[in-house]
Amino acid sequence: MEPMKFNALLKSTIWGGEKIIPFKHLDVQQENVGESWEISGVPGNETIVANGEFAGKKLNEVVAEQKEKLVGKENYERFGNEFPLLIKFIDARQDLSIQVHPTDEIAKRQGKERGKTEMWYLLDSDKDATLLCGLKQQITPTQYAEMVANDTICDAIARYDVKEGDCFFLPAGRIHAIGTGCFLAEIQQTSDVTYRIYDFKRKDKNGNYRELHTKQAAECINYNVEDNYRTEYTPQKNQGVSLVQCPYFNTAVYDLDEPMTLDYSELDSFVILIGLKGEATITDNEGNTVTLSVGESMLVPATTETLKIEGTLKFLETYV
Repeated sequence: MEPMKFNALLKSTIWGGEKIIPFKHLDVQQENVGESWEISGVPGNETIVANGEFAGKKLNEVVAEQKEKLVGKENYERFGNEFPLLIKFIDARQDLSIQVHPTDEIAKRQGKERGKTEMWYLLDSDKDATLLCGLKQQITPTQYAEMVANDTICDAIARYDVKEGDCFFLPAGRIHAIGTGCFLAEIQQTSDVTYRIYDFKRKDKNGNYRELHTKQAAECINYNVEDNYRTEYTPQKNQGVSLVQCPYFNTAVYDLDEPMTLDYSELDSFVILIGLKGEATITDNEGNTVTLSVGESMLVPATTETLKIEGTLKFLETYV
């Protein structure tokens, strides 16, 4: 089974910018594209395979057909016919709302299928780009509700100046918001459960405030305070650098300017490669060859044992 690319789902939003279409080198006319859903098994928002024998099929259809051959034995037993990760590019021309996601346990208690843990990897963002991540002071649930009501909740959240290469891990329960000027890749559980805590009193095109989920969010927030929410790592050339290891995904970044072979023979999982810069030719152990360029994402089946990468390519590698 050969590696698969997908037709991305471009989503225009009230806060979306103009970076995604040129980054992906697309010949389309669409304004305020805030998100590109690169690889998605979210029902109603499934990406379509763009190449090879499964071209034209939805991702979850291929999962149902190929089962553990595509996703791995343990993953298929765990997730069934729903693909477990959602990959996005996000471009924020304005601040996004302050949000939190539930854990799997809380989500089930609230009638949802699963929670959401995610991570961000910053791309070439604006020079003054910032984001909010994690509580910087100890507050109680009562104080949280009061701060939302009196418009001071941002005072309790750590704000970071960000640049290309920065990484943030967002386990379920960590309060967060993508800020103006941020351009990033997001890896997350397949889940669309988001609780909006605060939206800066903005109104939509019809003059209405967007719905807030203050009460549901209060149950989800992790009120612990940490010293630093940024993922600290040392970039390296021509080797993988681990960024995140958690029960939902493992992610590393590679920056290659010489050929490299990745060995997945002992890995019982699919692998996703997300192109950040450059271009390379990728050949698997079956002789299938595909090009991966900046702005593209590729799904490597669990049956693949090795990938030979030739070219100059910076990319994220993630698997479950």
